[in-house]
Amino acid sequence: MTDSAPEDSLPALVGPVEVVGTGLIGTSVALVCRRLGLEVLLRDTSAEHVRTATGLGAGQAATSGDRPQLVVVAVPPSAIAGAVVDALGRTDAVVTDVGSVKSAPLASIAARVSPRELARYVGSHPMAGSERSGPLAASAALFDGRPWAITPHAGSDPAAVGLVESLVLECGAAPLRLEPEEHDRAVARISHLPHLAAVLVAGRLAAAPAEHLALSGQGVRDVTRVAASDPTLWQQILEANAGAVLDLLAEVRTDLDALMAAVASGAGDDGGLVDILERGNAGTAAIPGKHGGPARPTRSVFVSVPDHPGELARLFGDAGEIGVNIEDVHIDHDPGRPVGLTELVVEQARAEHLLAALESRGWTTHR
Repeated sequence: MTDSAPEDSLPALVGPVEVVGTGLIGTSVALVCRRLGLEVLLRDTSAEHVRTATGLGAGQAATSGDRPQLVVVAVPPSAIAGAVVDALGRTDAVVTDVGSVKSAPLASIAARVSPRELARYVGSHPMAGSERSGPLAASAALFDGRPWAITPHAGSDPAAVGLVESLVLECGAAPLRLEPEEHDRAVARISHLPHLAAVLVAGRLAAAPAEHLALSGQGVRDVTRVAASDPTLWQQILEANAGAVLDLLAEVRTDLDALMAAVASGAGDDGGLVDILERGNAGTAAIPGKHGGPARPTRSVFVSVPDHPGELARLFGDAGEIGVNIEDVHIDHDPGRPVGLTELVVEQARAEHLLAALESRGWTTHR
């Protein structure tokens, strides 16, 4: 891992910027660039997606005579290498892609272009997204405060790396430079493995009796949320990063065997089950907090919110007037009443103050 360059030493992003692939990520990048006043050129195999993105104000359809400064390739994993090779061949621009796997596309690209062309290619990967896809899901705020990996290879032109970093900063993201192989090991751990864990848990629900599913709460929704993502896209991601993912799955298999043995042993497991659970606590605590800093102790405050327009806004407004910052929020609807149980995650030291102040304003809280 290497540090990012100082902002004042980076090349200026002046455009035009060409975006290849007008789905969620590509259109979001385009919207940011348009907000900056840059000319944006849009390409996609789907003319409908280009029309939609254009209608959203994300740019205009690209033509053969365009001369972009930067090309951003935002296509499915299996198409990345071909799209990057094409962009390097028909333009003199710096080319980046936003795919979630870097080593395999780099190897394919390097085998198909000259060293001079390869110098203009710099991989990158924004850690942002949604279960929704397509240009209508795009937002210029998608990358705000999110990590965005930049993965230069040994032959990358430093100026090209700097231009990609300029894009990342303009998108409001936090750049982090990693070698392609290290990036792939990292995303296998913090993205690909969690996705597969969610898939396995969600798969146990597909044929569950209706009376079991009626008990579903926020916990199962949190664990399974990402399992709703596009299976075809994830097949391509996992195939491209199979080595790193398989290493981690082997570790999880060992842990699962240990967990099953500990649960079967019950009270006689000599602390084995507690040890496994405590390692889960330690892993959760290791996740960086806001702005990449150390995680701070938090506590959940539960508030009943009537299911009427404006009630949630009133709750947030009251919390703001009380002077307590909400770190996260979850909503669980009561299936039997027109009310939702809202979980406000706040700093541990401020939780009691928030509870008392909300109760004084007529809110029903649950401790």
